[in-house]
Amino acid sequence: MKLTEYVHHWENILFLVFCLITLIQVFYYLFFFARLAFYKSKSKLISQTHPVSVIICSRDEAGNLVKNLPGVLIQQYRTTHEVIVVNDNSFDESKYILEEYQRTYKQLHLIELTQEARFIPGKKFPLSIGIKTAKHEIVLLTDADCVPASEFWIEKMQEGFTNGTEIVLGYGALHKKKGFFNKLVRWETLHTALQYLSYAKAGLTYMGVGRNLSYKKSVFFRHKGFSSHNHVPGGDDDLFINKAATKKNTAIVIDKDAFTLSEPPKTWKQWIRQKNRHYSTSKYYKAIHKFLLGLYAFSHFLFYPLFILSILFYDWEQALIIFGIRFFIQGIILFKVTRKLDERDLFPWYLLLDIWMFFYYLLFSTAIFKKPKGTWK
Repeated sequence: MKLTEYVHHWENILFLVFCLITLIQVFYYLFFFARLAFYKSKSKLISQTHPVSVIICSRDEAGNLVKNLPGVLIQQYRTTHEVIVVNDNSFDESKYILEEYQRTYKQLHLIELTQEARFIPGKKFPLSIGIKTAKHEIVLLTDADCVPASEFWIEKMQEGFTNGTEIVLGYGALHKKKGFFNKLVRWETLHTALQYLSYAKAGLTYMGVGRNLSYKKSVFFRHKGFSSHNHVPGGDDDLFINKAATKKNTAIVIDKDAFTLSEPPKTWKQWIRQKNRHYSTSKYYKAIHKFLLGLYAFSHFLFYPLFILSILFYDWEQALIIFGIRFFIQGIILFKVTRKLDERDLFPWYLLLDIWMFFYYLLFSTAIFKKPKGTWK
């Protein structure tokens, strides 16, 4: 084979690989992500409310409790509910702040933990205690650094429990702040939600976020709580949902009143530490979920380098056509998703933020191989 023929041969292969990677990306957008983009909650003829136990685990969160707990305590919910705060071995003034709130809000119940659980790292032990103490079948989880987006958070989240539903996934958004760094971290949060909410609608639920998650005590006890992954510091939200969710027992709620809001990381170091902790649990997912998530990330990572190489070494016009197909489909779906999840300000930046994901994958690719730390704070 002559040199020119050899080069031309590899140019063709390069372009075909680019087309294949684009096809995979388009498949994910049309088969998975479109489910969230065009999702409409079913209107109910009869509105039913259930007793709810809200559970918050806290460790040295005095400042966050002062700032965020009132948003949970003033919820407008006409049915019986309680708010349980598990104060896990705090050394700050959390205990006294919670006792002061308890004098005003009778629905607030406190659990003081003064000893560390042996051989159970992370948040699983305090959360298990909170769930076992809860009076009601439906438990609604959030974190001390989160605040409900509205006074109807409990009401909207519990509406997801229709016949057969045992798990309800919500959206835990980040506060909007000035600066492009805030857009980067919020885009990653949106991108994660795009995946886990869409997969849930496809009957392939693989995770939820502890900032806004609800399930029934019965499903918790049926799966023996967190016993199968007690040795892993993280995973009280994603690993449990990965195990307990089925095609038919999980619902999503994306009403804006049902969102929670939390403070975004302020520095790169803080964000990297947070994401490394989260991604270190993904190695324990079911095989089908690891394959689907891995294939999407791999194709996403390769898309822009192959696009550039196809422009340089194949045919820039054909490369642009293939790029344009993905760009058009992606734009329609992201336009609708950013509106559903109240992240409209991110849409004008979506091409730049999508390119950023190439560097994001490089930055966090090693997290799945790292051993997670034994503390949850």
